[in-house]
Amino acid sequence: MNTDNLTLIILIPAAGMVVYALFAILTTASPQREKKQKRKGNASPAVDFNDQRVIRLEEEVKTLEKELQEIRSSYASEKSEFQEAINRYDELKQELARRQEWVAASEDMLSKVRAENLELKNKFLEKEKESQDEFTKNVNLQKELREVSEKIVELDKTIKEKSEQIEIQRHRIEKNEQDITGHLKTIDDFKRKEKISEWIPKSEFNKLNEEYTELEKELEDGQERLKSFAEEIAHLRKQIEKGIILQAVESKEQIEEVKDETAKTPEEDLVAPVTEEPSVPVAEEPVAVEEPAAEIKPKDRPRPAPKQPLEKTRNIGIMAHIDAGKTTTTERILFYTGRSHKIGEVHEGAATMDWMKQEQERGITITSAATTCFWKGYRINIIDTPGHVDFTVEVERSLRVLDGAVAVFCAVGGIEPQSETVWHQSNKYNVPKVGFVNKMDRTGADFYAVLKGIENDLGGNPIPVEIPLGAEDSFKGVVDLLEMKAYIYEEDSQGKDYRVEEIPQEYLDRAKEYRHIMVEKAVAFDEALTKKYLESGEDSISAEELICAMRKGTVANKAVPVICGSAFKNKGVQKLLDAVTMYLPSPLDLPAVEGHDLEDKEKILSRRPEADEPFSGLAFKVQADLHMGKLVYVRIYSGCLETGTYVLNSTKNKKERVARIVQMHANQRENIEYAFAGDIIAVVGLSNTVTGDTLCDFDDSILLEAIQFPTPVVSLSIAPKSRSDQDKLGKGLAKLTEEDPTFFVHTDEETKEVVLTGMGELHLEIIVDRLKEEFGVEAIVGQPKVAYRETITERSEGEGKYIKQSGGRGQYGHCLLRVIPAQPAEGFEFIDSIKGGAIPRSFIPAVEKGVIEAMQKGVYVGYPIVDVKVELYDGSFHEVDSSELAFKMAGIFGFKEAFMKARPILLEPYMSLEVATIEEYANACIGYICSRRGKILNAEPKGKQKIISAEVPLSEMFGYATAFRSLSSGRANATMEFSRYLQVPQEITQKLIEEREKQKEKE
Repeated sequence: MNTDNLTLIILIPAAGMVVYALFAILTTASPQREKKQKRKGNASPAVDFNDQRVIRLEEEVKTLEKELQEIRSSYASEKSEFQEAINRYDELKQELARRQEWVAASEDMLSKVRAENLELKNKFLEKEKESQDEFTKNVNLQKELREVSEKIVELDKTIKEKSEQIEIQRHRIEKNEQDITGHLKTIDDFKRKEKISEWIPKSEFNKLNEEYTELEKELEDGQERLKSFAEEIAHLRKQIEKGIILQAVESKEQIEEVKDETAKTPEEDLVAPVTEEPSVPVAEEPVAVEEPAAEIKPKDRPRPAPKQPLEKTRNIGIMAHIDAGKTTTTERILFYTGRSHKIGEVHEGAATMDWMKQEQERGITITSAATTCFWKGYRINIIDTPGHVDFTVEVERSLRVLDGAVAVFCAVGGIEPQSETVWHQSNKYNVPKVGFVNKMDRTGADFYAVLKGIENDLGGNPIPVEIPLGAEDSFKGVVDLLEMKAYIYEEDSQGKDYRVEEIPQEYLDRAKEYRHIMVEKAVAFDEALTKKYLESGEDSISAEELICAMRKGTVANKAVPVICGSAFKNKGVQKLLDAVTMYLPSPLDLPAVEGHDLEDKEKILSRRPEADEPFSGLAFKVQADLHMGKLVYVRIYSGCLETGTYVLNSTKNKKERVARIVQMHANQRENIEYAFAGDIIAVVGLSNTVTGDTLCDFDDSILLEAIQFPTPVVSLSIAPKSRSDQDKLGKGLAKLTEEDPTFFVHTDEETKEVVLTGMGELHLEIIVDRLKEEFGVEAIVGQPKVAYRETITERSEGEGKYIKQSGGRGQYGHCLLRVIPAQPAEGFEFIDSIKGGAIPRSFIPAVEKGVIEAMQKGVYVGYPIVDVKVELYDGSFHEVDSSELAFKMAGIFGFKEAFMKARPILLEPYMSLEVATIEEYANACIGYICSRRGKILNAEPKGKQKIISAEVPLSEMFGYATAFRSLSSGRANATMEFSRYLQVPQEITQKLIEEREKQKEKE
């Protein structure tokens, strides 16, 4: 019961007593009031006061009575509620008792459940342990199964290899037996003829014949040299008339000597020993021209010492994205080293290294050019490479033979697409690099952003050895962090003169910050230096120690020293040359080159870069020279090469004569007698050698790793305008294909068109232009075409029969083939599963030949077929009528049938596209890419530009450069390179099939 109810209970009786007292007073006073009212006359004031008081009291009594009534009513109500509360209290008390009983019962039940749960948990743990044991057993079983499977695969592979080796040996034995039979027959014929003839002995005849062959070759070489000398004299006279002085002019006396030498060995004298009467002794024949004909092997002659110590030789390449300033940088290098006396500007078409007309017209580098210069006692062999993706082969083959590279970056563009490509190419061949951040004078130049890009985008470890002194228009020099000095370049002297000053105060804090970064990164490559740094601080480490440590990291390709400058403004290039000599390796700093033994391919041979080692070199470039013929660029890895000697082309197993050795300076040549390990030179006279071939000594042969080249993806047709251009076209294409490993020529057997295939539109455009300029070919050029490919999506089988009976000997070939899809880029594999002699072993290569021929021509649409395994599993033959031709035709028919059953599809090349433009034109470029069936991979801001990365089909992207320039008002830069092959949509495939059918109908 609450407090309010108790208060009411107490107040109610008290109020009743008060009311009762008032009522008693009022009843007593009432008769007196009535008597007073009966009195006549004026009432006294006291009486009036009492009357008023009585009235007021009566009113109060009424009010109190009313309140009393309300209180009584409220009391009754409260009393009723109080009673209900008491009843509710009793009910709750009973409910509480019941609940206490329920809780007690629940606790008992919970105890039982807990006991049951504990029991179940114990059982679960037991089961879990059993499951774990089973899982462990399964894992062990799977491991054993995998090991057994791997062993089976290895055994299958071994069995296959052994089978192939056995088959190869069998073919060799059969061939050798045939050769032996032929030789025995020839010997018998010779013996028979010798008996009936009075001719000279065979040994003497062979000796004379060899001498005659050598003399004949000497005569041909002399005539070639005479011709080249005459052409060169005419060319030199023409140049002298124009006021151009060349470095090397062949003297007329030298030509006269060649004339006299060739005059001494007329053809009649060479033939004389063979036509002389048998009564005259052979020894008396006047053929004593043995010295010119004798093979001069490098190891048989005394070798002079190299003029330049090998440790002071640097073989470097200049690599970068297009327009980053590679050639401009190279021109400054040649100027400051004294190799040239005038700076040639790219935009004026006067750059020394861009000597081709097409390079001068377009202002880009198309072919790699080599030169040699000297800096502070060091010899630097330089190869300037192209930056355009269509000429990436030039970068690939140059990096294969270089010891180091200078990676040039645009301070505005930063890490651009081709920068990434050439960076990864250099890592493929483990080429150490130094970085040169160029164009620091340009608006938007940011040296520090490029540093971050080298680390984040390229995965390099950049070490800043310089920071810029100013940027954009205020760029005036660099701060050398090794010396902690400022280098300020004088513009009036074309950068030849510079001042060394103290670092300006406003750059001092940043210089200290980046010197600290340089020291921390450098000491990581030398344990002793790290300890010294931790114990005594960075001030205790000298500049020489830092250079040594950074060189160690650079040679290991684990660090990239980075400097900066502006080649066009002649600032910072001398420091770049210092960096090349300080950080990049000499040939002695790199491991010995390795190759395979010609007899045993599994045996690894090595050649140290020393002059007394056997000669070895790699041909990395072929160039058709109008005056000297075929020039082969060679990197010499070991030994010495001498003019007039013979070497072995171990790739083709052919003998080659070194007619001349020349040191190249762009398109100018300087004759030299000797070349040594570490040199990069060009050789005249190697008629059988192409890019990637190995040259070596006869007695110490070695086969070096060849150069891998990308697959060309763009084709176009070409036809001569007149008959007179037909021969010139053939000769020109032959020379250009010999030069460029990514340029192919073939004739379409259906259309009879000559088809050129290259890396891109610009590549083929340059080829056509060179045909016109260098070989005088006027040609009709078709539209670019895509190099589509065909493949299959499921297994299938086919039967091929070729049976002909026409009176005489017939033809019979029958084979059953199974085609199986291979993995992308896996190529073609022919599987021989013939058992029981269903097809004789001698006919199986003919079936494979037929399959390959069908794959080259295509089956589905008419494009080459890729990524297919073909299994020959059964067939039959005829004892008399079967032949290689019959089985070849059967292979073609069987493959075509199986291929068309295997759900063939068409593949098209997809390209990786990157577009750099400002934000304003980004959406227009993205829309264009999407409209060309392209897929946007990424679009991210980079400085003031937006970089759009996409994957697009090549067939939709012809003329893409012009399109992007038009969309962006010339503010977009797009680059594209081959990515992979993907399936062509069905509607486009159908369209291509219809076009091919229409073309067939026209023919």
